[in-house]
Amino acid sequence: MDKNNLWRLSASEIVKATTAGEIRTVDVITSAVDRMKGVNTSLNAVVVDLSEKAIEKANLLDRDRDNGKHCGPLHGVPITIKINVDQKGYATSNGVSALKDWIAPDDAPIVKNLQNAGAIIIGRTNTPEFSFRADTDNGLHGRTNNPWGSHVSAGGSSGGAGAAVMSGMGAMGHGNDIGGSLRFPAAANGAFTVKPGLGRVPAWNPSQTAERGILAQSMSVQGLLTRDSSDLELALPVIFENDPVDPFHVPLPYQMEPKTKNFKVAFCRETPGFETHPEVYKGLELAAAALRDAGYEVIEVDPPLLLETAMSGYRALMGEVIELLGPDIRNYGSKEINQIFDDYFEQFKPYTGTDLLKVLAERAYFAREWSLFLTEYPLILSPFLPQPFFKPGRDLEGQEGVREVLGAALWSYSINFLGLPAGCFPTHLAQLAHGPQTISVQLIGQRWREDVIVDAMKTIQNRLGSFSNELWSLMEKNN
Repeated sequence: MDKNNLWRLSASEIVKATTAGEIRTVDVITSAVDRMKGVNTSLNAVVVDLSEKAIEKANLLDRDRDNGKHCGPLHGVPITIKINVDQKGYATSNGVSALKDWIAPDDAPIVKNLQNAGAIIIGRTNTPEFSFRADTDNGLHGRTNNPWGSHVSAGGSSGGAGAAVMSGMGAMGHGNDIGGSLRFPAAANGAFTVKPGLGRVPAWNPSQTAERGILAQSMSVQGLLTRDSSDLELALPVIFENDPVDPFHVPLPYQMEPKTKNFKVAFCRETPGFETHPEVYKGLELAAAALRDAGYEVIEVDPPLLLETAMSGYRALMGEVIELLGPDIRNYGSKEINQIFDDYFEQFKPYTGTDLLKVLAERAYFAREWSLFLTEYPLILSPFLPQPFFKPGRDLEGQEGVREVLGAALWSYSINFLGLPAGCFPTHLAQLAHGPQTISVQLIGQRWREDVIVDAMKTIQNRLGSFSNELWSLMEKNN
């Protein structure tokens, strides 16, 4: 392949070629950096350019390989890191202007694990203020645009990561997810992701001055967005590596049991209280057919208490947010983010006091019911959102906007509240009235079984494909 087009390679292809000496790491990184400089001006996905240090690191990896040093499992893979996670020497701004000089004293565990595995960071990606929107815009760095066009949001809060990886700025993008912040940008941009389960990825920011709330600790997880589901199989074991700074990390292997496809998949079409778009139905049917053809037993059945689980999660987290994060939002947040939170608090009335304690206890009841269901159906195929992805700024359009953006995400928020793993992936490219858009659906798995989700996603991708080439052709045409 032409050196200038190495940015097109998947992480798996890069590792295979660089470790074999077929291509130089510095050529891979140079190609990714050139791509970043070429397309980021219009997308604003990467807001901290680390290309100079990345090329220096690539030369060091090439030298080490030439000298016989062992190559890591992500040797030479260009990646991005979201600006709400600590990377030594850089600001962990979280999209907030008041934190633009909040310099990290050390790396977060996921940053360490990725770099120790040979990945090379080429930039840091954008997030909305306080990383608490499904759309990415802030007063510090501005809006991140979707590479498919201005008619669709880039998603959030890992919107910079999603736009970066799909447009070719790195083979993988780091993100995190407290209510859907990996899966929203995956759905918006056409990427693949798995939101890991509770305790799977060690997490801590050395720059933080206080511990996060108990729900933030139990609902938020670190993860990755990729263009190919096989890259998740390559990278998840890396980010699962233990770090003692997270005392609640669960040091279990990525693959828990031998692979099997002879089990039941619960097939769910509807989102309670919301109309499902025909293109979402189509995506669900395409995924179900791919699984059936591969030997999965796909059965139409709904899990227990979806609406109750999701609404309890919404209201409990809002209760914690209004108490612990509320003063910072009021003091340091923009007018827009304050309006959005006001709408959140009105639509998802925060639990407080004894009511909050009671719903935290009831979380075990919801989790038990889902656990029993997942014992019979180890995978759940569901919508992610009931409609195609929304336009930029939709959550600024009052209660109806917030309802479409966050209120419709019952299949997302419920899974974070339960601490279960879930994957989001594209099924097809829809030509809608406002422009082209990928349609994505979700797979939910048993606790600790990210591997089962990835196996199923790979099976579906083998039949339905991915949509990077279509996107890159569109970007070239539009330029």
